[in-house]
Amino acid sequence: MDAPLHLNDDRLFSADATVRVIARELYEAVRNLPIVSPHGHTDPSWFALNAPFENPAALLLQPDHYLLRMLYSQGISLTDLGIATIGDGDANPQRDAREIWRLFASNYYLFRGTPSRLWLDTVFSEVFGLEIALSAASADRYFDRISEALERPEFLPRALFERFDIEILATTESPLDSLAAHRAIAEDSWGGRVITTYRPDSVVDPEYENFAEHVAQFGELTGQDTGHWQGYLAAHRVRRRFFKSLGATATDHGHPSAATADLPLSACESLYRRCLSGQADAHEAEQFRAQVLTEMAGMSLEDGLVMQLHPGSYRNHNAPLFTQYGRDRGADIPMTTDYVKALRPLLNRYGNEAGLTLIVFTLDETSYSRELAPLAGHYPALRLGPAWWFHDSPEGMRRFREQVTETAGFYNTVGFNDDTRAFLSIPARHDMARRMDCNFLAQLVAEHRLPLDEAGELAVELSYTLAKRAYRL
Repeated sequence: MDAPLHLNDDRLFSADATVRVIARELYEAVRNLPIVSPHGHTDPSWFALNAPFENPAALLLQPDHYLLRMLYSQGISLTDLGIATIGDGDANPQRDAREIWRLFASNYYLFRGTPSRLWLDTVFSEVFGLEIALSAASADRYFDRISEALERPEFLPRALFERFDIEILATTESPLDSLAAHRAIAEDSWGGRVITTYRPDSVVDPEYENFAEHVAQFGELTGQDTGHWQGYLAAHRVRRRFFKSLGATATDHGHPSAATADLPLSACESLYRRCLSGQADAHEAEQFRAQVLTEMAGMSLEDGLVMQLHPGSYRNHNAPLFTQYGRDRGADIPMTTDYVKALRPLLNRYGNEAGLTLIVFTLDETSYSRELAPLAGHYPALRLGPAWWFHDSPEGMRRFREQVTETAGFYNTVGFNDDTRAFLSIPARHDMARRMDCNFLAQLVAEHRLPLDEAGELAVELSYTLAKRAYRL
């Protein structure tokens, strides 16, 4: 007999009746607010072309590295999940989508207790109206039901965007991207607001594969001489203006650490030459990334783009997997990250500028109360991004609020962003954040640490207003 798929109305609320009642009241006031998604990785071509999504596996499984990493950890080959090896294109033509879905469904139990399970069950129930749980026995019914739905006009990307009540959605692109999809959206009469974000890692990180070739292409795109330091910086300014012309309000930097530097011009020139020549060692590569972060902060003061820093991930930790399948296949691992010393050069130069907004994220939860909350609680330029990636979960969100609020307060944070490639999970992710924040606020009200009316104001701020303000939307 099939197990029912049921979403409890009180999910994620406290088991304590007093807190739960308050959380319900706060949540009811914010549950239907529009979604502001200021940072994510969905494909803008979905909204430019507005073509039907291909199939359930291609839509819900293959782009989602949260799912891939769990399945891989249990010995399931990425090839069997339809992930192409390097040089084989975007998908494995040898794997049938239905067979891939059956494999996923038969292993769905692996996600018990994880946020992925909560997100997906919400998608299955609220987007597709499914009433039985996903399992090996229900795999074909799921595949057929979702496939049939994806053929209907109301499941086209733009229709779902409107159904989800997304007010704004930011994607993330390389400076080498033509932004053709964003240009098509801008020239279309459709009213949905999909904007880009400037993510320059491929021309900032000397350890990024083909770095020198990327920098040369960067120069060609911008008409700048990237063979020297000043021309390289000018190329960034040109490309940032281009991104801004297509709606960008932010940059994003995914560095291994939060290191920043403030080197003299001569040292920058010398360091840049070594990086371009491929002679830079690991320390010099780190110094170069650190200097570019400080330069990016200065440019943000010039052009108004909000700056985001996502450090502390050991990218592509599984070298054989990276060689076979490439980036973003679930093999990134959090690292210990320093912020107090690392950010000091940038903050000494620009941290007192109220015109700069630097949003810092972390995968190192030990830094919340020790480093990040005190820093954000002092520097006018600094804000804290929400619980991110491995901590984008009920307990991760709770830990974040518990550890940063006493020192940084609520207004030195920036609300929620979903940071996802999985488009259909966006409403579920925002709903989880709203429930967890309302539950946290309800606890403060129940303990007489916060008046109910102020908690109501904060619920709206955390769900909607802070993100719009922080990202200048």
